[in-house]
Amino acid sequence: MEIVTKIAPISLALIMLGLGLGLTGRDFLRVLNNPKDFIVGFICQLILLPVVAYIIVLIMDLPIEIALGIMIIAAAPGGVTTNVMTKFANGDVALSISLTAIISLISIISVPFIIFKSADLLGSTGMSSNLTMTGIALKMALVVTVPVILGMTIRKFAVNFVSSNISIIEKITIVLFLIVFAAIIVEEKDNILNYFKQAGIAALTLNVVMILLSYYIAKFFASGVKQRKCISIECGLQNGTLAIFVATQIFNDISYVIPTAAYALIMYLTGFILIFVLRKST
Repeated sequence: MEIVTKIAPISLALIMLGLGLGLTGRDFLRVLNNPKDFIVGFICQLILLPVVAYIIVLIMDLPIEIALGIMIIAAAPGGVTTNVMTKFANGDVALSISLTAIISLISIISVPFIIFKSADLLGSTGMSSNLTMTGIALKMALVVTVPVILGMTIRKFAVNFVSSNISIIEKITIVLFLIVFAAIIVEEKDNILNYFKQAGIAALTLNVVMILLSYYIAKFFASGVKQRKCISIECGLQNGTLAIFVATQIFNDISYVIPTAAYALIMYLTGFILIFVLRKST
């Protein structure tokens, strides 16, 4: 797992820098103008998603490594990809950007809390005794918060350049994730199929359940169709690179990382299907 451990932090930092380049202060203030839609998406993603994931791992009685891997991907917020997917689906892009931005910053606290709490409830003994929630939060701040702030600062002083090249930046972030994903496959090519067999069903179940659940919750509580599309995408596509980074920081066993990779592969397949369906909805 040496290659993945070295690549994941760099890739994540660059991805979050790309996120910051696409943000302005208005993206954080926008939620004050229409807080209802943001609150619905926030609750679905930050609270409901981990709860559903925990119920699934209990029902399926998964091995502890796979179970915690599922909880890690459930704790990771939506990445930059959700903004692009929401645009393709004719959803509320502004809401998507606001959810991604704010929950990504909150993730330095929420992710360690969810993972450490899940490990405690599931009876995991695979964590290093030297690791603490504070320690993981500080590491995440270095590769999540700092690059986002740096990206926003760069945008402020070079807004025309950034605006004209934002599509290129979005493509680069996708390529960076694919590099991390490819590194996992290369390093664990002999075991990858077995891992995917164990984690694939759980990852697919979580993905489909959350897409449907968040869509219908948004149907009842969000303000419109565009917001419904956005929230279902935000809850169905997680930040795989962040999840991989966290997993490699906490555990030395690749089996904890595999569910995050399995989910990432599945979410792109279901994501494109979801976009096709949502584009036809009104």
